[in-house]
Amino acid sequence: MVKSTSNMSDIYCRFQFQTFLKDSEISQVYVKGARIWIPDSEKVWVGAELLENYTGQKSVKIQIEDNGQERNFEIKDKNRLPHLRNPEILIGENDLTSLSYLNEPEVLYNLRVRFLERNCIYTYCGIVLVAINPYQQLPIYGNELIQMYSGQDMGTMDPHIFAVAEEAFKLMSRFDKNQSIIVSGESGAGKTVSAKYAMRYFAMVGGSQTETQVEQKVLASNPIMEAIGNAKTTRNDNSSRFGKYIEISFNKKNEIIGAHMRTYLLEKSRVVFQASEERNYHIFYQLCASRDLPEYKKFCLLSPDDFFYTSHGQAPEIDGVDDAEDLISAREALTMLGISEKNQMMIFQIQSAVLHFGNVKLREADGESSEIKKDDKHLTIMCKLLGIEESQMRMWLCHKKIVTVGEVLTKPLTLTQASFAQDALAKHIYAQTFDWIVEKVNRALHSTTKSTKFIGVLDIYGFETFEINSFEQFCINYANEKLQQIFNMHVFKLEQEEYVREAIEWSFIDFYDNQPCIDLIESKLGILDLLDEECKMPKGSDENWCQKLYDKHLGKAKHFEKPRMSRSAFIINHFADRVEYQADGFLEKNRDTVLEEHLNILRASEFELVAELFEEKVDPNEKKSRAGSATTHAMRQGPKGGGRSNKKTVGSQQVQKATVGDQFRDSLHKLMQTLNATTPHYIRCIKPNDEKEAFVFEPNRAVEQLRACGVLETIRISAAGYPSRWTYPEFFQRYRVLARSKDINRSNTKKTCENVLTKVIQDPEKYRFGKTKIFFRAGQVAYLEKLRSDKLKACGIMIQKHVKGWLARRRYQRITKSIMLLQKYGRGLLARRHAKFLRETFAATRIQKRWRGHTARVRYLKIRGAAVVIQSAIRGHFGRLLFKKELHEHRAITIQKLVRSWLARKRYKKVMRGIVLLQSHFRRRRAKRELKKLKIEAKSVEHIKNVNKGLENKIIQLQQKLDAKNKEALGMKEQDVYIRQLKGDMEKLRTSNEEGKKSSNKVSELVQQIKDLQEELSRERKEKEVLVTERDKTRKEHTQVLSKLAEEKCKLKEELDEANLKLQQQETETGDVMKKKLEEANKLLQAEFESERSHHQRLVKEHARLQQRLENLQSEFQVLTSPQGHKRTPSDISAISLESYTSSVSPDDIKYDEEGPEEKDQGYGTKKKKKAPAPPVPTATAIEKEMKDVDIGLVLKLQNKVKELERQRTELEEKVESYEEETPRGSRDSAVIPNSAFDALKMQELQNENDKLKREVNKLMKSISENVNFEKGGSNSPAGKEFMESKEIEDQVKVFTDQFTAMADELDRRREECLQLRAMLAEKSITTHAIAKESYGGMDDIVNEDNELALAYRTQKELNRLLENQLQKTEKDMKKKEDKLKREIKELKQENEAAQKTISQNLQLGPEAKIEATMQHEITRLTSENLDLREKADKQSDQIRKMKKMLKVYTKKLKDGDVAEIEAELEREDKQKKSDDSVATVKHLDRTYMGMLEYQKEDEAQLIKCLIMDLKPKVAQGLLPGLPAYVLFMCVRHTDYINDDEKVRTLLTNTINGIKKCVKKHNKDLERVILWLANTCRLLHTLKQYSGEKSFQSENTSRQNEHCLRNFDLSEYRQVFSDLAVWIYQTMIKHMEEALQPMVVAAVLEHEAIAGLTASKPAGMRGRSSSTATDENVRELSLDSLMKVLNKYSQNLSQHAVDPELIKQVFRQLYYYIGSNALNNLLLRKDMCNWSKGMQIRYNLSHLEQWLRDNKLNESGAQSTLETITQASQLLQARKSDADVDSICEMCSKLTTPQIVKILNLYTPVDEFEERVPISFIRKIQERLKTTRNDDDNTLLIDIKYSFPVTFPFNPSSLTLDTVEIPESLHLEFLTRV
Repeated sequence: MVKSTSNMSDIYCRFQFQTFLKDSEISQVYVKGARIWIPDSEKVWVGAELLENYTGQKSVKIQIEDNGQERNFEIKDKNRLPHLRNPEILIGENDLTSLSYLNEPEVLYNLRVRFLERNCIYTYCGIVLVAINPYQQLPIYGNELIQMYSGQDMGTMDPHIFAVAEEAFKLMSRFDKNQSIIVSGESGAGKTVSAKYAMRYFAMVGGSQTETQVEQKVLASNPIMEAIGNAKTTRNDNSSRFGKYIEISFNKKNEIIGAHMRTYLLEKSRVVFQASEERNYHIFYQLCASRDLPEYKKFCLLSPDDFFYTSHGQAPEIDGVDDAEDLISAREALTMLGISEKNQMMIFQIQSAVLHFGNVKLREADGESSEIKKDDKHLTIMCKLLGIEESQMRMWLCHKKIVTVGEVLTKPLTLTQASFAQDALAKHIYAQTFDWIVEKVNRALHSTTKSTKFIGVLDIYGFETFEINSFEQFCINYANEKLQQIFNMHVFKLEQEEYVREAIEWSFIDFYDNQPCIDLIESKLGILDLLDEECKMPKGSDENWCQKLYDKHLGKAKHFEKPRMSRSAFIINHFADRVEYQADGFLEKNRDTVLEEHLNILRASEFELVAELFEEKVDPNEKKSRAGSATTHAMRQGPKGGGRSNKKTVGSQQVQKATVGDQFRDSLHKLMQTLNATTPHYIRCIKPNDEKEAFVFEPNRAVEQLRACGVLETIRISAAGYPSRWTYPEFFQRYRVLARSKDINRSNTKKTCENVLTKVIQDPEKYRFGKTKIFFRAGQVAYLEKLRSDKLKACGIMIQKHVKGWLARRRYQRITKSIMLLQKYGRGLLARRHAKFLRETFAATRIQKRWRGHTARVRYLKIRGAAVVIQSAIRGHFGRLLFKKELHEHRAITIQKLVRSWLARKRYKKVMRGIVLLQSHFRRRRAKRELKKLKIEAKSVEHIKNVNKGLENKIIQLQQKLDAKNKEALGMKEQDVYIRQLKGDMEKLRTSNEEGKKSSNKVSELVQQIKDLQEELSRERKEKEVLVTERDKTRKEHTQVLSKLAEEKCKLKEELDEANLKLQQQETETGDVMKKKLEEANKLLQAEFESERSHHQRLVKEHARLQQRLENLQSEFQVLTSPQGHKRTPSDISAISLESYTSSVSPDDIKYDEEGPEEKDQGYGTKKKKKAPAPPVPTATAIEKEMKDVDIGLVLKLQNKVKELERQRTELEEKVESYEEETPRGSRDSAVIPNSAFDALKMQELQNENDKLKREVNKLMKSISENVNFEKGGSNSPAGKEFMESKEIEDQVKVFTDQFTAMADELDRRREECLQLRAMLAEKSITTHAIAKESYGGMDDIVNEDNELALAYRTQKELNRLLENQLQKTEKDMKKKEDKLKREIKELKQENEAAQKTISQNLQLGPEAKIEATMQHEITRLTSENLDLREKADKQSDQIRKMKKMLKVYTKKLKDGDVAEIEAELEREDKQKKSDDSVATVKHLDRTYMGMLEYQKEDEAQLIKCLIMDLKPKVAQGLLPGLPAYVLFMCVRHTDYINDDEKVRTLLTNTINGIKKCVKKHNKDLERVILWLANTCRLLHTLKQYSGEKSFQSENTSRQNEHCLRNFDLSEYRQVFSDLAVWIYQTMIKHMEEALQPMVVAAVLEHEAIAGLTASKPAGMRGRSSSTATDENVRELSLDSLMKVLNKYSQNLSQHAVDPELIKQVFRQLYYYIGSNALNNLLLRKDMCNWSKGMQIRYNLSHLEQWLRDNKLNESGAQSTLETITQASQLLQARKSDADVDSICEMCSKLTTPQIVKILNLYTPVDEFEERVPISFIRKIQERLKTTRNDDDNTLLIDIKYSFPVTFPFNPSSLTLDTVEIPESLHLEFLTRV
């Protein structure tokens, strides 16, 4: 029931409310010391304190708190007592209605405290959010804050616009009811910004999963509308000069699908006029700022000061605003909304034309007419830009057309009329452009999908009152009257619903009803009706209309008044203020008339867009138009009573069908209908000052706006009822101190509260008992607080009394005991002092006697000593003078002697230098002559011959000496081998000689020739001995050099040893520094690993997100393209599956298959594999798996070892290069006798034998290929199967392979023997001429009958060349050895320098550091020695294995033909390997062992279905942990056994796709996700364990090593499985975090486990959110529920055998989420920031820490993630005095500066005994943190979506594969164990 009060005697009387108290209550409240508010002219209200009790006197003595002034305050009316102030603990409340005393000064003071002291710009006032403009950018609108408010109830978090938006979104999504957010306030109060943030929130939380850019389009409309609809005013730099209502549409999934905008009352007059310090619309200045750009040159734009329409305000620029950049942003927004580039430029062209149109100057002509200059360039530019004829515009700007019944007349316009028509046309052009842009924006935001609900955001002008108020202000205030009426009714409705819900009896609540004011404006014959009527009159004027208003409403309507001194103005008493309106211009603005001639000219424009803007629209009264812009159109109508003609001869100014006022009234009516059909949410924006200064609060301006926007009305309505409300448990917890023990009934809290209240508050009208709450009148909570405080004070006094008495008695007893002790010891002291005096007197007389004698003796001795000193000083002075004289004479003599000797030497040297120069000149000339002679001799032929002859002889001698020395250097074993080889060669030579005897009769000659050759050979051997001696000499010299180098090396080693000794001595002093450096290095390495891993996992997460997006797009595309309806989309499609599919069935692969067996796919990484992208390269994740547990010292030692191996590799490469260089020479050297017939025959025999062997090898390979296909994995013939299945045959094949390699070695050895035989034949030949001269008397023909002498000559020539090569090789070897030794010396020097440097560094360390460094060095040394020993052992074991293999092969040699076959086969395999080196192929390993599962190709899908898709977690719990992984790997082993790479590829690809599909399908089933995380990790570990790599075989048994893969290298697939595990892990963490999210706040922050410690708010918290869950659901979420969930997670992870290290990472991530979520909520909740709550939070956190210890997870790093919330709780508990600044800064090391300051600002005492944190203390904390912290981390909220990089440490299994059994429950009967 509503009792309306229309009495408006005083507009402010309803705000001056005070609770009326009874006389007994007044005497209890208004006592000495009570704090009150009194009015003040400057500050509105000031605080004061009563200095005496109020007993009804007319004045009371008070003291002003600000200045301490005392004065008397008069009280005229007993019922109008001064306002009481709330207790200190209620100051700064985030909801004004929760204050105990609800009055205007308390509201103003509370807002001021929150705004200035705590920098909180948002405050609740019932259902209203009060937003104060800070005039400063604040970091409180980030995406992380949106995430925090999303899903939260409105009352749980700090006031924020996001909380209001979330409440609206939640109500819409839960109840499918449309919502509205009404943003109002003065110009400059921040309405537009608030509306933008609300829309941004909806765009974030309502974003569709398909990312259709609808949200971006909604936000993109803001810069467009700001450019064309906002302008700078004196109160706001970005003031909206129009109203707008944006409806954001949602579908059933609560996703944004579109939006629609309605605009109201654009301020068109601003286009042609602006007040001082104001601007026109932003678009004009943006165009002028961009005038220098090429695309705007054609607009001929000037500076804003040069245009008439933009120069009125004389303020063309705004500080901090770049108009050119804003235009770019607007253009980008237009492009996003689908407006083409052409239309954009056309719009800018029209706006530029408006600017030029304003510069067109009219002047008076003859008579009452006007004209335009002929050379007016602006008119020309304007007509050109609009595409119209200049002559017509020039004509009709100065004339108008009058249509009568029979003719058409043209009438000239006066200058005033023409100027008015010019401005009207400019305004109309701009208004039409504005409407066109709004229409295009609505089209872009329109959605074809059906909208089920919407949220509207109303950004409309607030109440305005200026010095001169015109038609615009009248319409604005009219709209605010309508909105205020809805607001009042809504507030009253909410109060009524609350009382009904709680079954409270309530009486009438008076509230201000502004319906009479609205009726005055819009009723029949109201102001708007009379204005429209006057507009229809041909000669209507503003004065006539104003007179009609006086006649109709003056004295009849209480809201209407007439000014005293004006006949053209009127006053309306609005709900917020009295406003005087000037009637001038009302009619013209209401008509909004434009000449028809001007419109016709524009309709005929050559530009399509211009013509479209001004074409005639459909009459809105005849046809219902679509909702859109509500601005005025130039719609014309005929006169009344028309017959055949629909026009009346009233001139060209035809009456519009709908005036501006009428249109505005209709659009406002539609808006009210929309708002009434929705649930409204109110945001009232307050402008704190007019100077736009940051965080400056002017009380006068603020209180005016609070009265105008309805905030105080809300408080008044609340205060009229029961504003304070408490639940029964909260009331009992807070005020049980007032209850007696007999009144407490813990089983019935409501009954207990009733017992307490009836005894504490006598008047039952002051409270009401509801169903769940207690309702209190205003001031009763403060009264209860006072009683509670008094009771606590009394208890405190009682406790203090007893404690002080006990302390006083204890002190008295101590004092008495002390006095008796003092007396005893005092008397003894006096006696001892007297005895001491007597002894000292006697001693003094003795001392005086002795002292006087002593002083006399000292005086005598002093005088005698002085005399002796004087005598010695005088004698010494005279002696020194004599010594100086003699010294000077001696020095003069010495100088003379030296000078004379120097002159003599100088003369001698000059003479000798001339002699030497003459000798050198003569010798130089003689040497030149000799040099010239020698050059001539050197060029002579004889000299060259002599030199060459000597060199040839020398070479022959050197060769003989080298040969002899080589033979002597051979050992006994080599001589035996050589002899056996010679015997064999001799036998071959004998057989060849026998064949030669049969073919010729020259045996005797050959025998003689052999004898001669032997003699010559003996001579050559003698010469060779000489060469050998010379070589020995050179070797000795070389050994000497080596010995010297060795000595130097030994010296360096000794120095190094000494340095090491020093280093060991100093290492005892190097501990902490080295330790810190190692820790820093570890941290750096760990940070790099973490960053790389996190980057890789972010890529994996992004890959999963893009994959999900692809599936969504595919599903949407199929839905759109499906002709028969919805079809199921294969959700298992992923990037990997697509890749595998294309790589397996692409046409390119078919082509490759058709080309032949050579180009078919040979495994992973071959030609087929190149068609699809390879799996990603291993990242830091794989590296860290190997490096995680490695010691840094060991790493450094291994790095040194790697460097050494690299150096050895370079040496080997150099040797190979040298060998390659020598190989051609050797091949040339081996060809000693190329023309020999014997050699030719031998080569022919070898070629024939080689061809025979090749044919036999081809036959053997053909027979093998028919039986077994080694290259493919296809089916074998029966013989091949028997061959493959037989174990003996396998052993024979292995032996056969070993023999291949051995026979190849033997063939190489035989080739070398052939070369040696050829060299021996060459050594036995000599030159033809020498033999003929010695044996045949110079007859060459006899000796060279068979051309053997020429052959011997060539042989000798080749021998010479061979000797030269050997000499060069020896020199190169020597040089290489020398370089090697030099490198070693250089390395030793570097090591020495490094050791010296280390020694110098270690000298600075302490003893403990040296000891630790020594231990570290010793550990490194032992590790390196251990590695060296291991390497030696490995090398020896490999060598032993090779030797055994060779012995085995040599004992089982095959036939001679088999050797050739083996050689041919090995050569062919070597060629094939070289050709395949460039292509990545599957590595075939030499291992064939059992322990596998065989399946058919067609059973692969069934395997995936049974093992992955259909496996349930409950079934898996009863199986062997990781059984699916083992089964899959055993199938992989079988594919490896049969060497079928295609089969293993499809198996692994389908496995990956199956796991992904299963996890996606059951992503809400946590157990299934955990199951496949465990199995994926187990499969990954199994692939590593059985890969055959040594790094993964350290813990394997011999049986497990037998099960390793032998043909395939699946390292690339290991990386794919690692990425898959990361994706499953992230899915699991996301599911867990979603489950934990609603529990975190209830468990960590709200759970109160400590009995007797209250942490509740000091005032009743009114239920703010209508969408809040029930209390029962809230109570279910506590710390116990959180612990249960964590136990469940731990149990599930353990049951499925997840790796322990991975479990630690899981709970580390979950604890980080709990800690960060709790801290973020704490930073946004004021009620949580008190000492008691800090104790409760710390207690709750200790339970979580204990849970980690109980589950052995305390080393996982999870506890460290709680440090931030732990430090926050400690900060709440810490003392906050100036002495504690340093300790607080040190304690809060993990909190950022904004977080610390925020917590201190939010700190609210629960009791009045606690003190608030003073602002000075917070400032000191900030200054201290600035000086101590150098970080730039200014974040307030923690990123709760941050995820730690996950690793999968290698965890091998002790289970052998042959023991794995498959249960029948898996239905895998088609698998066969092999």
